[in-house]
Amino acid sequence: MAEHPIQDLMNVTMDKVRQMVDSNTIIGKPITTEDGITILPVSKVSFGFASGGTDFDGKNAANKDLFGGGSGAGVNIQPVAFLVVKDGCVRTIQLSDSSNTVDRALTMIPELVEKVSALLNKKEAPAAPAEEKPRP
Repeated sequence: MAEHPIQDLMNVTMDKVRQMVDSNTIIGKPITTEDGITILPVSKVSFGFASGGTDFDGKNAANKDLFGGGSGAGVNIQPVAFLVVKDGCVRTIQLSDSSNTVDRALTMIPELVEKVSALLNKKEAPAAPAEEKPRP
């Protein structure tokens, strides 16, 4: 059985959407600065597509294979954050409104963990032994 023309429309539309939306669109290509900091852009991607068509049933045998159809797609790419990698530590910089308490708390978790770890490491460091005075 031959392919229906709507299949061609849908295949072309999906190929174009695949070209626009890939993993490099969501997590962008790394940007490395001269001082060794790596910045990764993070985006929110929304897309949709639609296609449709109809076969015309003509009374005339010459019009029997008429088809009308169309398709379309849309993509919305919105930058939402940057991942900043410096000296093995990753920090998130959000671009969205951080008025939401949950979002603000989630953004602060990596920095909080880093500070608590530094504090615990200071407490666990062994104290230098006190010098004993020689007895006379």
